[in-house]
Amino acid sequence: MAELWQSNATRLGERLALEYFDDAPIDPVYIAEQLDIIVEALPPNYQGVSGMLLEAGGNFGIQYATYLDNPGFENFSIAHELGHYSIPGHPEKLLSQGPHFSRAGFTTDNRCELEADHFAAGLLMPSTLFDAEINKHQSGISAVRALSRCFNSSLTAAAIRYAQRASDAIAVVVSEGNELCYCFLSEELKQVKGISWPRKGSLLPRNSVTHRFNSYRNNVLNCQCAENNSSFSDWFGCNKSYELYEEVVGLGRYGKTLTVLSVDELPDEEQELEEEELRASWEPSFK
Repeated sequence: MAELWQSNATRLGERLALEYFDDAPIDPVYIAEQLDIIVEALPPNYQGVSGMLLEAGGNFGIQYATYLDNPGFENFSIAHELGHYSIPGHPEKLLSQGPHFSRAGFTTDNRCELEADHFAAGLLMPSTLFDAEINKHQSGISAVRALSRCFNSSLTAAAIRYAQRASDAIAVVVSEGNELCYCFLSEELKQVKGISWPRKGSLLPRNSVTHRFNSYRNNVLNCQCAENNSSFSDWFGCNKSYELYEEVVGLGRYGKTLTVLSVDELPDEEQELEEEELRASWEPSFK
């Protein structure tokens, strides 16, 4: 299960979105305007941050990055700043020394930034609307692309939300070079016993599609795609022979790669079998 603070931030974003919208896409600029927050674009040459939250004399403003020329990322960045504005304690903590500079996108370990990321995901993709849309699409990258378009969010944010809400056994991985930046597992996949969760900073499996893809920088910069069967045990560190499919897409000037790992089908008898093995291992011997 997700950490409570993550879930709380997501729900707060959802509640704010549904105050103003009954259907997708959610427009974070409109919501900001209703809160009397001025929203402005940063010039394309302003790089290194995703956005800023500013306050002067009780008046708030949001500035967002445009250097990636990605409307979905820009929406997520605005929603992220709305998170800093809305989450209790954030304005007082983050604005005490002047404007707050953000780096949205789940890449940091900073709790305030991650809270704002989860808030943004809830704001742009409320669960009631998102769950209904998931059922209209096939699984994997194709579903993530469709959800990203529907909710006008970044591809990575849509993929993470997909992992959080999908009933399938899937994992979403963002990587750069030969290192893993972060990984989200669906609840179904988390139930598989004995798996090792891929962690930030760990090396990508050498035989994976993603490792081969990232070996050529132009694959990432040119938003190329690749897919193939993959090894469940290589990714999750356990001796399981599940059929795993790996789909990869480069994220262009963002410099990272998005991977969706899909398990074809988890055996229904898996839990019962493991419980039987556990009981057998504890049966006393009377030889």
